[in-house]
Amino acid sequence: MITDKVGKRIKELRNLGGISQEKLALKADLDRTYIAGVESGKRNLSIKSLEKILIALDVSFETFFKDM
Repeated sequence: MITDKVGKRIKELRNLGGISQEKLALKADLDRTYIAGVESGKRNLSIKSLEKILIALDVSFETFFKDM
């Protein structure tokens, strides 16, 4: 499913950046449990939430979707 792929990609990029779910949540102005749900593929995130996460990770949409 797409939610699994997106979640795994967010987790991969977060780990590459060496930041915790909590720090990502703070930077993206989202709840840590929301980030956990997205990364596990259990939450269906909006484009706006994805944009917040990518800005917090300092990753472009192009880079995010490039290797999926």
